[in-house]
Amino acid sequence: MEDFLKLQDLYSAELNALIDFGIELKSKLKNKEKHEYLKDKIMGMIFTKSSTRTRVAFETGIIQLGGRAIFLSSQDIQLGRGESIADTARVLERYLDLIMIRTYKQSDVEDLAKFANIPVINGLTDYCHPSQVVADLMTLKEYKGTLKGKKLCYIGDGNNVANSLIVGCIKTGVAISLACPEKYSPDPKLLAWARHEGDIELTEDIQKAVRDADALYTDVWASMGQENEAAIRQRIFKEYQINNKILQMAAKDAIVLHCLPAHKGEEISENTFEEHAKEIFDEAENRLHAHKAIMAALFIKDFGLSKKTD
Repeated sequence: MEDFLKLQDLYSAELNALIDFGIELKSKLKNKEKHEYLKDKIMGMIFTKSSTRTRVAFETGIIQLGGRAIFLSSQDIQLGRGESIADTARVLERYLDLIMIRTYKQSDVEDLAKFANIPVINGLTDYCHPSQVVADLMTLKEYKGTLKGKKLCYIGDGNNVANSLIVGCIKTGVAISLACPEKYSPDPKLLAWARHEGDIELTEDIQKAVRDADALYTDVWASMGQENEAAIRQRIFKEYQINNKILQMAAKDAIVLHCLPAHKGEEISENTFEEHAKEIFDEAENRLHAHKAIMAALFIKDFGLSKKTD
C-alpha cells in the first residue's frame, strides 16, 4: 500500500492481512512485546471534523509504534484559511513521515495523497470510513473465528460506514445485507460493484435483512453535518432500530456492533446496547489495533501481496 484512502484500493489479500496484523499487534500489546515499527516517525493528523476514537486511536497507536503525532486542527493551519490542498501537501511532506486526515470531501483526501510524497490515511470522509471497517471486521473475526461465509446485517442510513462495510465484507467473503429506508441507500456505484463481485442484499424490510445474520450493525440516524435533518430523519428511521425483537430473528449467537457514538433509544435500544456492550466496546478498542496495523503496513514493502487474490 502507498496510501490508505478507501477499501476499494486494496486487494483482498491486503485487507485480510491488515485484519490479521491488527490481531497480532493486539496480542503483542497484551503481552507487553515491543512493536516499534514506526520508530521516530512523525505523523500529522488533520481534523476538519471532530473525533474521539479516531484521534485517540491514531495518536496512541503511533506512540506505541515508536513514533509521534502532531494534531492539526483546520482552525490552526492555513488549510482552514484558504491554502490549497496541493500546497498544504507539499509543505507537510517536508516535515512529516505520514498524514492522517479526517474531513468532509473524499476528493480532498485523494488530492492530499496526489500531491504529498508521503503516505496518507483516510480517517473518515462523508463518502467512506475505511479505518473503522478494518476494526469492525477484526472484531467479527475475533468473535466468529473466521470471516468467509459469515453474514453481517447493517440497519439504518446508507452512509459512509455502510459504504465501507459493503466493500470490506465483499473483499473478505462476508455476505452483507442492508436494511435502509427508500432514498437512504448506499452509494449506487458501490452497490453495482458489490452485486457483481459478492453476496449483497439491499432491502427496506428489516426482518428479511436480519435473517440468519451473524452480526447486526448500526450507526446514528443523523451523522455529523446532518444535524439540521435530525427531526426528519427520526421520523423516517423510527422503525430502523436494533432491539431484542429484531435480534431474535438473527442467528442464535449473533453479535451487535456499533461504530459509536450511540444514540440509545434511536438506532439501538438501550437494553440491547447494554446487553451487547462488550462486543461494541471491543470493537471500539480494536480501532487502536487496526489503526496501528494500517500505519505500520504503509511502511512494509508489498504488504500482504504474497497472497494476492484479485
